[in-house]
Amino acid sequence: MNLNATLIGQMVAFVIFIYLTHRFVWPPIVAAMAERTKRIADGLQAADKAEKDLELAKQKVVEQLTSAKKEAAAIIDQANKRAIEIVEEAKEKARVEADRVKASAQAEIDQATARAREELRAKVVTLALAGAEKILESSIDQNAHNELVNKLAAQL
Repeated sequence: MNLNATLIGQMVAFVIFIYLTHRFVWPPIVAAMAERTKRIADGLQAADKAEKDLELAKQKVVEQLTSAKKEAAAIIDQANKRAIEIVEEAKEKARVEADRVKASAQAEIDQATARAREELRAKVVTLALAGAEKILESSIDQNAHNELVNKLAAQL
């Protein structure tokens, strides 16, 4: 065996190996590496996009919470105002009812007073007649006397 022939044979085999590797093995490896690089880049891009989306979602949540708090505060204020209005309406209704009851009671008092005066007049007339009869010892006509008393009452 000749060392030069072996070396030349090894070089030829190595060149053929490189050619075959470059022709048949290298393209699938490069394609797989390119695909993996692309998948990694897509994954990183998706992660960045997801991170941005998460940040936007957090901002929207904060905005919605702020908006909801403002709306809740407005609703509470409206409810408090309405409660105050209801209390005021109830107070006004109570005042009106009290005035009505007071007016009704005053009317009843006036009627009772008028009735008492009429009864008192009738009793005074009866007493006056009884007194006059005893003084005069004679009977006075009741109808004539009632007319006189009514005329006097009208003048007073």
